[in-house]
Amino acid sequence: MQKSLRTPRQLLLQSLLVEARKDKGLTQAELATALGKPQSFVAKYENGERRIDVVEFVDITAVLGVSTADLLARIEPVAGTSRRSGE
Repeated sequence: MQKSLRTPRQLLLQSLLVEARKDKGLTQAELATALGKPQSFVAKYENGERRIDVVEFVDITAVLGVSTADLLARIEPVAGTSRRSGE
């Protein structure tokens, strides 16, 4: 399985999280403060320098007031496509 840091689905997740943060009217610093993290934490996952784990994802979506299920549904693979590259 291909690492997910630069895949189209990871890029989509990044953009959805950035959009949700901006829709909430928060800066990266404000979101980081609400999460108890440094601003660089938010900058790094938004810029694709690091992945977030599932617990971080749940915490971020809670602060942003968005549904984890809705975001995950938007990045699900298209039916009939393989999750592995080259197939």
